[in-house]
Amino acid sequence: MSTKHLNILAFALVAAIMSCARMGQPDGGWYDDTPPRVIYTSPADKSTGARGNKVIIAFDEFIKLEDAYNKVIISPPQIEPPDIKAAGKRIIVTLKDTLKDNTTYTIDFSDAISDNNEGNPMGSYTYSFSTGERIDTFEVAGNVLNAADHEPVKGMLVGLYDDLSDTAFTTRPMIRVSRTDGSGRFVIKGVAPGTYRIYALQDADGDYVYSQKSEMLAFSHTTFEPSCKPDIRQDTVWRDSLRIDSIIRVPYTHYYPDNITLMAFTAPQTDRYLLKTERADHRKIGMFFTAGSDTLPGVRGLNFDSSNAFVVETSEKRDTLYYWLRDTALINRDTLEMELTYMMTDSTGLLVNNVDTIRAIPKMSYEKRQKEYEREFEKWQKEQEKAKKKGEPYDSVMPVPTLIPAIQIPPGMAPDKKITFEMPVPLARCDTAAVHLYSKIDTLWYRSRFELRPVNGRLRSYELIAEWRPGTEYSLEIDSAAFEDIYGTVSVPIKKGIRVLSNDDFGTLLVNVSGTSDTTLTVELLNSSGNVVKQARVIDGTAEFYYIAEGKYYLRAFADDNGNGVWDTGDYHADRQPEAVYYNPKEIECKAKWDITRDWNIGSVPLVSQKPRAIVKQKADKEKKLRNRNADRAAKLGRPYPGANTAK
Repeated sequence: MSTKHLNILAFALVAAIMSCARMGQPDGGWYDDTPPRVIYTSPADKSTGARGNKVIIAFDEFIKLEDAYNKVIISPPQIEPPDIKAAGKRIIVTLKDTLKDNTTYTIDFSDAISDNNEGNPMGSYTYSFSTGERIDTFEVAGNVLNAADHEPVKGMLVGLYDDLSDTAFTTRPMIRVSRTDGSGRFVIKGVAPGTYRIYALQDADGDYVYSQKSEMLAFSHTTFEPSCKPDIRQDTVWRDSLRIDSIIRVPYTHYYPDNITLMAFTAPQTDRYLLKTERADHRKIGMFFTAGSDTLPGVRGLNFDSSNAFVVETSEKRDTLYYWLRDTALINRDTLEMELTYMMTDSTGLLVNNVDTIRAIPKMSYEKRQKEYEREFEKWQKEQEKAKKKGEPYDSVMPVPTLIPAIQIPPGMAPDKKITFEMPVPLARCDTAAVHLYSKIDTLWYRSRFELRPVNGRLRSYELIAEWRPGTEYSLEIDSAAFEDIYGTVSVPIKKGIRVLSNDDFGTLLVNVSGTSDTTLTVELLNSSGNVVKQARVIDGTAEFYYIAEGKYYLRAFADDNGNGVWDTGDYHADRQPEAVYYNPKEIECKAKWDITRDWNIGSVPLVSQKPRAIVKQKADKEKKLRNRNADRAAKLGRPYPGANTAK
């Protein structure tokens, strides 16, 4: 080939490369905004009489598959996980379970498929085939919400049973499944005609059966029969990314039921066993159980005398125990061996007596603690010598540690609030006579009546209750050595100023509740973060809230069926649903000096739509959309683009 011909060929090659490089640029060709398109499947989509366990789906361009493990759902569920791979322009799915006879199989890819270069999403795509003579096409849809707070539950397995017995959920895998998205929404496809019950499960072990109490679940005794009918929906046709061309009516098949709402919960943990013991603080030994017990474990020291050796602190549920060591000599020992006797659930589910040998070793040894103390003493000593040389005040004896309680005084104190004390160590003595409360009237201070009492079930907590007068200034004064802990450490003098706001700083809210015959409702007032500020029992149809600070609030109510004042979860084995929870979808703005009354029909809005979006923490998945960049570019250039009139 001549030099001239070589130059021409090289020039043509460079021009072609530059032309490709300019594709999608403002001065080049059109963008690739076309999603992948299926051109071939094996077996054929919606085919019958299929036999092979391998599915091949071919596309018109190179594709990628995103998060196949979580996004791709195969029904009936596969006990042995299938092999799902994207290879070039194909997706290959290998089913490892034996195919069932006369069964429709669906592979729901959701929005996992996009083209490899530009990331154009294909949209929701479902492939199906049948091993029998017909394809089942019914669909069932709905939402899963957390029963406690109506948060959408993402990634939860939802499945159907045609076996309507209560034991099916605990003995047999689901027959058709789906998984919830970020909105808690699910769609179960390929459903055959029949009567079904529906369940949801956070399937920890992948067996499609409710087998562990730690698994979140939802169940309903309501049965249904899937159906469908022709319907019309409205689709938007865009001229470009900003301008609507037209709204068109599109016929489609509407499947029912499509509004199932399942309320998910985790059953109370009743199986009891010891999780761990630790001695993070050398002064106490922590014991952590899966569930509480009315009876404390028996402790017998093996290398020390355990009689009267501990002060025991329990959590509210009595599943966490702290054994505070009384004796300094025991605190300074690096290893304490003990025999622990406690009630534990055996393999049959019964509580039996169990004995463990425990070696409690502190996180920091006695030797290291001593070296740490010596370093602190040397540092203090140098500081005092430095102060002495400068002629500044100094100490000759290092101060002994003091007991410093954490005192919580609410900011902007309301008349219905109380002050809490949290002690760092259990107390041996609490001298209430050394605690004083004074109120200021005009310019003079007067003693005020109060009560300082332990908080029930919390060993180191105390609360100070007084008749706080609105618009009044108080002084809380605590004498030296008012509190003494079990190690003889005493508190220092404390003085705290308290200002109680006036009635004019607050509003009042009355909530008239209707739409239910339940007489056990408790209404909770939530702040803008969704946290409980106040709660009130509904009496004669009304819940009353006083001393409300200015702000935006929301309402939640729960049916307190057992009258214990708190929301209780459900239990599948006891056939008990969690206590019902309701949200008022409207925001309430409270202002100072305002008396507000709100009417709330708690059944007027479906459960799935009740919780205000402003306090929903689980946000919906970001929808993948085609970018339609060519329409935007055509509009800027004033040129027509053939693909602009596309329904999105």
